[in-house]
Amino acid sequence: MDVRDEILEGSTPSGPMAILRKRPEGGGDWPKVVMFHDGPGVRSATHEFAVKLAAEGYDVAVPDLYHRHGRLIGFELHEREADPTIVDRLRELLASLTDEGIQADLDVTLGSLAVEPSERLGVLGFCVGARAVFRTLMRLPDRFVAGAMWHPSFLADDEPDSPHLTAPDLARPLFIGIGDADQMQPVELHQRFFDAVEPLDHVEIEVFPGADHGFTWPGWPNYDHHAASGCFGKTLALFETHLKVGDR
Repeated sequence: MDVRDEILEGSTPSGPMAILRKRPEGGGDWPKVVMFHDGPGVRSATHEFAVKLAAEGYDVAVPDLYHRHGRLIGFELHEREADPTIVDRLRELLASLTDEGIQADLDVTLGSLAVEPSERLGVLGFCVGARAVFRTLMRLPDRFVAGAMWHPSFLADDEPDSPHLTAPDLARPLFIGIGDADQMQPVELHQRFFDAVEPLDHVEIEVFPGADHGFTWPGWPNYDHHAASGCFGKTLALFETHLKVGDR
């Protein structure tokens, strides 16, 4: 399926925010999915994944979460390999993200897409974007009806608003894919969250043997085909069940 590629311009109190939009060519009421990028920001791999998902029949929007620091900041693998100081810059950008800021960016994204209140939306996120998936499902359960987290980060901490504390109240279907060899955000860091959702029949957690953090991205050192294809299949099945027009 051919995919139409455009960049919307959202308006935030901090200035303009770019929103990647990928959707099938031609007309049609395609189900909408908001996709939260990971720590390295918006880069070629982000575009490629969004196109891949759009080609399955979805209208995919990716807000630029680093817009407060510049436009469409993202670091390619070759840039990181050539300049080790980029890792420090990435840490600074990642540390600047807040749940409140990301949710505000989500609201701007929905406004820019002119989403109707009755539309059933999906949400997908990687790394820190996975935490944003949870916050979205909890804040807007009447709009976002299904979510998927890939190699998540920061699902449990010692703050009074840690996601694991409200996870038992999650009402919408959620898929979580993580590798048992994740060195950056290992399974044990999320165990309190996983324990909290374990009784929920609408939450599925799959642990992929040998997969490390960031297993999604082809061409990157941690790419794991089995984990990436497995997560993609589970995510498509989830969205097919809950977002497609026939389910409305």
